[in-house]
Amino acid sequence: MTMDTPNHLWQRLWEYDPNGLIVVDADLYIKLVNPAFCTMFQVRQEDVIGQPVSVVLDDVSDFKKVWQQDSVIRGKLKEYPQHNLYVNEVIFAIADEGVIACIMVDLSHDLERKRELDKLKREAVRKVNEVVNKQMKVVQEIAGLLGETTAETKVSLWEIVQTFEKDSI
Repeated sequence: MTMDTPNHLWQRLWEYDPNGLIVVDADLYIKLVNPAFCTMFQVRQEDVIGQPVSVVLDDVSDFKKVWQQDSVIRGKLKEYPQHNLYVNEVIFAIADEGVIACIMVDLSHDLERKRELDKLKREAVRKVNEVVNKQMKVVQEIAGLLGETTAETKVSLWEIVQTFEKDSI
């Protein structure tokens, strides 16, 4: 059993990482992408290397900000609707290498589950409202019938009372 060289080990980690990884230079040209990134954005590595990052990503303002301010953006949730992607991004500069790196954790499944749950909630609220409206209609009908029968009862009782009063006089 031989020990992998550190570069080979990093290469393997890069290739097998399930997160999308992209590295761009200071001019925002793509230097590296891993297979997970290519899968996420439905691109081929050989087609995007050397291209402006804007060819794949519509908004590159965070890349510019990180480079200009030598900062790190962590936990940025971003949606790429044209790719049906929802990711959590970490973007950071590696100044001594002259590059900006971005790690994208795919949360699309979580977003889809949330949307399905929201849809179920809306449907449940709609059904509850429908049931309550039907119950209110039935209650109004019952109240109407009770009102009618109460009125009829009152009239009948009034007639009986009138008859008894005439008989008593």
